[in-house]
Amino acid sequence: MKHLNRTVALGAALALFTTLPPALADGVAYVNKGLVGIGRIPAGQKDKFGETFGSGSGMAIDTKSWTRDGNAYKGSLWLLPDRGYNVVGTTDYRPRLNTISIEFTPTAPGAAPAAGQEQSGVKAMLADTMLLTDDKGADATGLDPLNGVRAAAGGMPILPEANGKLALDNEAIVRLPDGTMFISDEYGPNIYRFSADGHLMSATQPPAALVPMRHGKPNFASNNPGPGAAEPDPKDPETGRQNNQGLEGMSMTPDGKFLIAVLQSAPRQDGGDSGSTRQNTRALVYDASDLAHLKLAHEYVVPLPVFKDAKGKTKVAAQSEIVALSDTSFLMIARDSGNGQGVKDAESVYRKINIVDLSGATDIANGPFDAADKPVAPKGVLDPSVTPAKLTAFIDINDKGELGRFGMHNGVPNDRNNLSEKWEAMSLASVLDPKLPDDYFLFVANDNDFLTQDGFQVGAPYKAEDGADVDTTFLVYQVTLPGLSRNSLAAN
Repeated sequence: MKHLNRTVALGAALALFTTLPPALADGVAYVNKGLVGIGRIPAGQKDKFGETFGSGSGMAIDTKSWTRDGNAYKGSLWLLPDRGYNVVGTTDYRPRLNTISIEFTPTAPGAAPAAGQEQSGVKAMLADTMLLTDDKGADATGLDPLNGVRAAAGGMPILPEANGKLALDNEAIVRLPDGTMFISDEYGPNIYRFSADGHLMSATQPPAALVPMRHGKPNFASNNPGPGAAEPDPKDPETGRQNNQGLEGMSMTPDGKFLIAVLQSAPRQDGGDSGSTRQNTRALVYDASDLAHLKLAHEYVVPLPVFKDAKGKTKVAAQSEIVALSDTSFLMIARDSGNGQGVKDAESVYRKINIVDLSGATDIANGPFDAADKPVAPKGVLDPSVTPAKLTAFIDINDKGELGRFGMHNGVPNDRNNLSEKWEAMSLASVLDPKLPDDYFLFVANDNDFLTQDGFQVGAPYKAEDGADVDTTFLVYQVTLPGLSRNSLAAN
């Protein structure tokens, strides 16, 4: 009876929020009902290899494990860390994937959590860690691939390499029903397919316009050299993805037919050489009917949000993750940089989840703009023949009222309850309520950059600068996404 009462109470509370102003995108009304839960994994957490856990570059909820009992939910998710603690340069960190068990008790939208339980709605526990290896089963590495290019062979394209190892800077993950997974990276920027036990199976290289080039040759360095290594020459690529601005967001469409990957910001030749002109990034839509051989089906220009920073300067927000709603729409996190817990400046100016609508955009796939010598936006000015995607604001992660209900804030004091800098992971799980078939929990997690005062990685202890101790943190929103359930194959 207690479960029934809680369910009825929750349903009544949710009904109050169905009248909130929706975000209209391509005629569809999307509703953000607000934050319903927060949880943490401590900054000093170690994985089964004895190394500091860091996560939130990518996330995929295991929808098959997701269950509900009254107002309590259980399940698991996968969290993808990037290339390890690399504040003073990259290290020989072995790429890996973490499995997290989740227990979730949501607070009704708009309600106050019980006293003392503001940040315990999500109980997240590290359950397992799996290493990712190359196609021969050898260790991969997070080291910057300075002048390292593995020759194309065995059906693989040229790949980033450091010290003879496959170099990976992982950013997004899509888990498939058979356990295999797609992982996107910054270095290539490539899309990799791994087996269920973490072995590389295939790799997809993006169009030439996105491949980083120096002196007319592919060069995957990101200007974050490892110990004793030189800086790349030149510092930045001449064309292709900018340093550390690779395929940051990736998601499978709900019907499992297309894989969408988005560059973090504009390629160098499209204005990516400047923080104020890097607005016109690209969304690549791949036909996923043959998982081993992705085929570029569509490609669009996505205009990143522009905002004024605290000093009044015009800035462009970089995208840091997507969740596909269809083959022509997706949710996208875009954010500023250098603000939040763990870094010098406390207050973020821009962290939002937008709805991106591709339906009216110009498809530039397999055309002249896919060549490095034909910019689609020279010096940041979009070619007049190209219509970009449309953006609609959906969720303001910095919303002080929503954060305040859960004891969090944006800005001073710059303590553990201030949002950290990087929010880079998103995934959806159904509320499992037949009366609310279009309602989902949107899990959003930060990339804590392995910042801790009790760190251990690659055989050595470390302490993050300025006393930083940044937990991996989960924010959970309740959202209404009309029609998604009818098209979904639960392909996580």
